[in-house]
Amino acid sequence: MAICKPSELKAKLARNQTILGLDLGTKTIGLALSDTTYIVASPLSTIARRKFSQDVAELEAIMDKYNVGALVLGMPMQMDGTEGPRAQATRSFVAEFLKRRDVPIAFWDERLSTAAVERMLTDEANMSRKRRSEVVDKTAAAYILQGALESLRY
Repeated sequence: MAICKPSELKAKLARNQTILGLDLGTKTIGLALSDTTYIVASPLSTIARRKFSQDVAELEAIMDKYNVGALVLGMPMQMDGTEGPRAQATRSFVAEFLKRRDVPIAFWDERLSTAAVERMLTDEANMSRKRRSEVVDKTAAAYILQGALESLRY
């Protein structure tokens, strides 16, 4: 498998497989999981970044546990639509990951996703700063994955 469009993911999945959404940060990786009908994305957990091999080992364990058949990674585009250093880091992570595991991967434009999640957690959920910091990465991953799942319906 390789990098594909989000619209192509569903056709590449076996029955009862899920899709894992990733918000790839420099300190953490936020994770979210789809249901098997590809309608709902739910925040799952956060991986504290260490070495690449450790991060991937933890990611693969989660993929095995939840029968993950595809990944959606947030692509940190710049506001003008171009790719900057963070986007290149995301592409490098994916290239190295694909050397270890053959799985379809799609990118989803994540511009302003963290800001939207922060606003939601502050305004609607009325969470404290400490609690927000504990959930923002996995919630951002759910926001990214939900966008990709919604694109599958059309």
